[in-house]
Amino acid sequence: MTREATLTYSAAKAKAENYCAFQERSQQEVRQKLYAWGLGYMEVENLLAELINEGFLNEERFAVAYAGGRHRMKKWGKFKIKQGLKQKAVSDPLIRIALESLDPDEYRENLLDLLAKKARTLSEKDPFKRKIKLQNYALGKGYEQSLTIELLNDNELH
Repeated sequence: MTREATLTYSAAKAKAENYCAFQERSQQEVRQKLYAWGLGYMEVENLLAELINEGFLNEERFAVAYAGGRHRMKKWGKFKIKQGLKQKAVSDPLIRIALESLDPDEYRENLLDLLAKKARTLSEKDPFKRKIKLQNYALGKGYEQSLTIELLNDNELH
């Protein structure tokens, strides 16, 4: 990976403001970007503090937006969202807030839709094997096993 040319503090600040304004970012993403732009430790930490104070960077806002977006667009379950947030170095309390922000009815409906679509593609005839395949699919998408089993039993998708 090639390293970009070193930017002055003011140029890096302007570029970081645009970077953060384009979409919600985690502090870790911005920190890595600032280091890639050639800033030193103190400059990076000072600039992060400025971006936070000016509202360009908000870890809670990022976590909630990330959780909602991944759930709505990619149909991810809570486990996969949590893992993604951990990879972005988001704290456990903010991960909890982000997961609680998901609408429970929409969450169940998305899982049910995923299971129904997957069930239509399965050629397996044995109901037990079909149910296992659907459970594994939902687990791979990050959904809880108990909720998956409940929806499979209530909706006879297996």
